[in-house]
Amino acid sequence: MFRDRDDAGVKLGLELSRLQLHQPIVLALPRGGVPVAVEVAKALHAPLDLLIVRKVGAPGNPELAVAAIVDGDPGEVVLNREIVETYALGEGELRVLIANERPELERRRAVYRGKTKPMSIAGKTAIIVDDGAATGTTMKIAIRAVKRRSPREIVVAVPVSPQETVAALEQEADRVVCLSQPGQFRALGHHYLRFPQLSDNDVLCAMDEAAQLYKRSSKALKNRRSL
Repeated sequence: MFRDRDDAGVKLGLELSRLQLHQPIVLALPRGGVPVAVEVAKALHAPLDLLIVRKVGAPGNPELAVAAIVDGDPGEVVLNREIVETYALGEGELRVLIANERPELERRRAVYRGKTKPMSIAGKTAIIVDDGAATGTTMKIAIRAVKRRSPREIVVAVPVSPQETVAALEQEADRVVCLSQPGQFRALGHHYLRFPQLSDNDVLCAMDEAAQLYKRSSKALKNRRSL
């Protein structure tokens, strides 16, 4: 049980700081992953960026992802082929489902990122952070999208997730760091004492805080090296 997302991020950052990570860049899945990722980035003295992913739900079952749209330069659509085949979705049906979710992805990109481009992760360690992974479907799609950006290594970092989800993510990522793997996983919020819904403004404030912290940390490190 974690007090809140900040507490989870502090504990996750401590665990990650014990690893040998080559030029880590922390990628937060908004909204819930952002407060966790801020603390992780602080612990690793690493830059923080957003990985904006919009799930495309299956017909009649919006929680089950048939695909996801991943923001980037350019943006990408990653299909969850197992689910597409299960629902026997044709190209036309997929196009409609994807088109319905694009406006929200574009809205989030405009609000969260503006004209700022995603950080380059080529040759670096990409650490994908969320506040938990229940089924792991969105995280799995995020991993597949990040692989196309040529990182040296992909590390998934979550405070809590079912054992079977962690095992599935280990097949996709190079490493998975998960602090708690309860045998009986309930709704994600049940593993936190405080688990409020986050607003766009919460995301913006947290990202600004992380940018200022990283700037100060980088300046201090540069000053030490010059002594």
